[in-house]
Formats: sequence, C-alpha cells, structure tokens
Amino acid sequence: MTLTRPTPGVSDSGGPVRRTGAGRAVVVLVLVALGALIPLLGPSTALYGTGEAGAPGAGGVALLRTVLFAALCVPVGELFVNRLARSVPGPETAPGHAPAVPRGWSPFAAVAGFVAALALASVVATGNRVPGGLSDLDIGGLYTSRDGTLALLEVNAFLVAGLCAVSSRPARQLWPLAAVVVAEALRAHPPTEQSPLTGSGLTLVHLTCAALWAGGLLHALRTLRLWHGRTDEGAGAALLGLYARVAAVLLAAITATGVWSSLRRMPPGTILEQLTATAYGRALLAKVLLVAAVAGLALWARSRLRRAADPLSACAPARAEVVALGLVVAVSGLLTALPVPIRW
Repeated sequence: MTLTRPTPGVSDSGGPVRRTGAGRAVVVLVLVALGALIPLLGPSTALYGTGEAGAPGAGGVALLRTVLFAALCVPVGELFVNRLARSVPGPETAPGHAPAVPRGWSPFAAVAGFVAALALASVVATGNRVPGGLSDLDIGGLYTSRDGTLALLEVNAFLVAGLCAVSSRPARQLWPLAAVVVAEALRAHPPTEQSPLTGSGLTLVHLTCAALWAGGLLHALRTLRLWHGRTDEGAGAALLGLYARVAAVLLAAITATGVWSSLRRMPPGTILEQLTATAYGRALLAKVLLVAAVAGLALWARSRLRRAADPLSACAPARAEVVALGLVVAVSGLLTALPVPIRW
C-alpha cells in the first residue's frame, strides 16, 4: 500500500479542510473585549447609589491592574505546568527527552505587564491622579515614596522577566515574577492599615495561588491540544489529573485567604450589609459568585476525568473554567480601584 500526503486545503473526502484558527481568534478577541468592560465600566456601576466617591480614572486604573494580573498569571502558569509535564510518563517524556510543550506566551505577557506597570507608575508619579501630560509627572518623587518604590519595582521586574523569558533559561523569570507578587501584596496594605503585614501575607498567598490556578489551567489546556494525536491519550489525562490535584489545594488556600481578608476589611457584624451597600462589597460579592461558578466547573471537570469513558472530555468544562477565571481576574482588577469600606 502506498502512503500519499494529503493535498493542502483538501480533506480526505475531497472537500475543503475547515480551518478553525481564525474562528478561535475571533472568539478570544470578543471575550477579551467583553472582559475589559468589567474594569472599565465597573467602578461607576459599583459606586451607583452608595454615596461613595470614586478616584479619578478608576476605570483606567482597574483595566491596567487587570492587565498586570493577567500578565502575571500567564508565565507563572507556564512554569508550573511545564514542571508537571516533566513528571508525566509517556513517549514525549522519555529519559533524556524534554516534554513537548507549546510555545510560551511569557514574552508577550512580560511586555503587557511592563506597559501596564509603567502606566500605573505614571499614575503614582502624579499623586494617584491621571496625568494630563509629561509635565505632570514627578519622576523623582517615585524614589522617595513607598508606593513609588513598589511601582518602580514592578516595572523593573516585568522587564527582567521578559529578558529571562527569551533567554536560554526561561525558568529564571520565577524570581522577578515573585518580586511582582511581593510588591502587589505590600501595595495593597499600606502601613496605615491595621496589621499590614498580616494583610500582605494573606494577599501574597492569595495572589500566588490564583496565578498558579488560572495560568496553570490555561497552559495545561494548550499543552493537551499540542499533545493531541502526538502522544498516548493517557499522558494528557495524567497531566490534567496532576493539575487537578494541585488545583484542589490552591482552591482551598484561595478560599481561606479570601475569607480572612474580607473579614479583616468588613467585620462579621457588617459584612452582609456592606456586600450590597458599598462598591467594594458589591464587587467582592460578584467575585465570590464567579469563584463559586469556577469551583463548580472544576468539580464537573474532575468528575469527568475520573468517571467518563474518555477522560479528556473534561477539557470541555475546563475551557469554560478558563473563561470564568478570566472574569475573576477582571473583577480582581476592579476591586483594587474601588474605595476600601470603612470599618463600622
């Protein structure tokens, strides 16, 4: 029997091959555009009827913070899943051979994170106001204030992470990415806050686990798509199973730190009222509902992974989970731009 190579653009039956790459790109662009509306329009929506005053340019700041969080999730998830992939048995992970992994998005994420961090630093340089021009920027003031120092740290960290991502040792970007997480944890809890170190510690764990969860699932699905048809299906199911076991621990840590952080800012006696009467509470409630939906999708995917005849059918709810996690990231960016509720 003679093997022939199929004609490009023609299926075995003689008809054209359906190309879905462009369709997927359109869907992704639409989802990104819809996700951007959450931080852009969220502040005015959340503040409506609360009597609270929002900061100038809150929508823009929320969008920049969302981009920064997403730029952090992508490389962290790639490092995490690539490490898991090396422990999956299969032809692609034979001794002496590295597992096949998709081309990383880390360099692009670093560029996006750098631009977002630079724009946020310009806001800090004008006294947390939207700059009207270069003359409004007090660059020297960034070096003399705590917020300015943290903003510059994030700018430099994303720059170094990008250089590491395109180097021969991309794993080194772990250290500048860790610096971004530490800077965000410290920024979110100024010294004037009660027990700021406790709050920073909670945010540090919360943000790290969230980046591993969201970025890890995205890269895991990209890896499974690459492995489809190139390795045994058991290798893909094994990778998804490894991720699912770690994700269960990450969800527990995210829930515990999130509840603790919320109770620190909204005492138990007032939390129910503030969830609907304050902008921060409304956004927090939306985030809680989204995380609950994500947890439900994760359980659905885990059930399919264990019980379905085809374990990789778990990819369907996992893709929906990625979309929901993207919305969680957008709401998290929105939360950083809203006024923190007063402890009643």
